[in-house]
Order: sequence, then structure tokens, then C-alpha cells
Amino acid sequence: MLNINSRFLSVKPRAIISAITALAAAIGDKTSATNLEYSPQFNEASRYTTTISANNDLADIYYPKASDLQSGNYSFPIVLLLQGALIDKSFYSDYASRVARYGFVVVVPNHFRPSPFNPTSPPKLASETSQIAAVLSQMAIENTNPTSPIASVVDTQRLGLLGHSFGGAVGLSTIANKCLTELLLCREPFTRPKELLAGAFFGANLRNPITNEFIAIPNDGIAVALIQGDIDGVALPERAQSTFDRIETPPKALVTVRGANHFAITNVNNPAGANPDPHTPTLDRAVGIETIATWSALFLRANMLEDRAAYDYIYSKESIFRNSMSLISALS
Repeated sequence: MLNINSRFLSVKPRAIISAITALAAAIGDKTSATNLEYSPQFNEASRYTTTISANNDLADIYYPKASDLQSGNYSFPIVLLLQGALIDKSFYSDYASRVARYGFVVVVPNHFRPSPFNPTSPPKLASETSQIAAVLSQMAIENTNPTSPIASVVDTQRLGLLGHSFGGAVGLSTIANKCLTELLLCREPFTRPKELLAGAFFGANLRNPITNEFIAIPNDGIAVALIQGDIDGVALPERAQSTFDRIETPPKALVTVRGANHFAITNVNNPAGANPDPHTPTLDRAVGIETIATWSALFLRANMLEDRAAYDYIYSKESIFRNSMSLISALS
């Protein structure tokens, strides 16, 4: 195991771990994705739907289900999930509920935007940077509204980002504090919020598709994880590696999930409306969602909550070798 500094995340050793593990079972076996020794803190997640006041987005809110929710002195950080282009929020329900069980309030909005190429056409589902301030504002409202299911249990000072595909690119540009209008990730100037501590993105990279130039990510110590299917035919694995190399400061991690294509994160392969991945996943869907959600949640817990067990799971060589489905490179 790595020798971890006693002050934990405040002064962390710089160490790189790379591990490739042998498959313990054939891909597609429905056994546990990660041979979990760090299970979620809660057995179930609840969900309700609300409207984000600042932009009228309809959003699903996932949160830990606990019998003592209002009396147990809970404080759950906010996690915003930025959807892939043209993908309805409902397709992320299994993933979002799994992440929420690790002790987060996960917000999954449907955000519609006018087409920049055809302004007269109906708006389409696509994430953008303006959602972040809108969600932070709404969560402050939910936290103080006595009729809200999550009243008084939201930690409004801690924000994490999740994202898929185009939504992941939006999240990466936010962490870089860049308004990339030319990539359609941003329509108006914004400032990266001080509450933002970490992000974990699946099937995402940050590059100019016209010039194929990868964009530097000056993350100023905000933790970034890229989770990537090794047979992703939309966001190619080598693009994730190039983006990982341009994240300027640790902590950062690149996790490759074996047998996963671009839609291993969604409830179904090639969900309605999305540009399909030509590659058929070989990883069982439930196993894939569990694997992606576990890496996402533990990375956020390690870097948002200074959770030592989650940190060990991400950065300990012993933990990595217990995972039969993934390859991970992590710089702490």
C-alpha cells in the first residue's frame, strides 16, 4: 500500500499507480463488478422531481434513503450530472441512484438548448456551463424549503460534477474555468464556483473536433477522474488519455473499464435520440453501471469528503488488484 501522508488530502504524496488485472471471470458474468469491499453507505436511494427555478429545467433529484433522514444530522454534498447530448435524464437513473447511495444528492436535469445551426428548430437536450450556478442556487432553495424531501440535509458548500460524453466536456471546461463557445459548451461568460471540488466524467474528452487540438485543463488542484470504456466507438480511448495528460495538477485518475462502450453508463445501449456507438458492449449492463458508479462515487468521496477508505480504494495497489474489470492510472 502507498505510504499516505498523515495529513491525508491536504498534503498528498505524488505517486503514480498503473495496474492491469487478469479477468477473474468471463466478461458478461453478472458477478459484482468490482468485488466490492467498499459498499455504498446506504442500501437504497430515493428520487423526486423538481424544476430548477433559474432556467426552468426539469430535474430528477436522487438522495440516500434513510429512515432517520430528517433527524440523523446528515449533510450530503451536491453532485450535478451533466447529460450527454440528446439523451434524456431518465436513462441515467440506475447510475445516479447508485452514486447517491454513497452519500450524495445527485441532480440530473433535462437541459434544452436552441440549435446554434438552426435557431428555428425545436431546442435539443444538451448540457452547458450555465447549469452549474442554476443548480447551486436551486439546492440552496431545496435545503431551506421545509416541504422539500432533502430539507436541511444538503451541504451547499461542496459541489461535485459528473458528466457523460458532451456533458463531460462541459464539466471539464468548467473545471478549466474556460467558456468554450466555439465548442458549444458555453453560451455566456461564467466563473468556476468556489464550491466545486471534484469531477468524474465517463466517455468524455476536451478537444477541438475541427483542429483535433486537445485543450489544456488548468484545474488548480480540483480533482478530475476520466472513466472510459475500452471499446468506446464515439469518444475514443486515446482521446481520454490525451485529455488526462493535459490535466495540469493532481489529484487525477484515468480508469478504463473493460468491455464497456460509450453507453455503458446508461440504462440501455444506444438510448433513443443519441448518436449510436457502433461497438456492442461485452460487459453486462448492470455490472458496467455498478463499476462506473463505484469509481465515480469513491473518487468524489476521496476528494470531496477526505474519506480515507475511498482514498485507499482509488490509490492503493492492493485495492486495484481486487478489481477484475478495470485498469487505473492515478496521480495523487
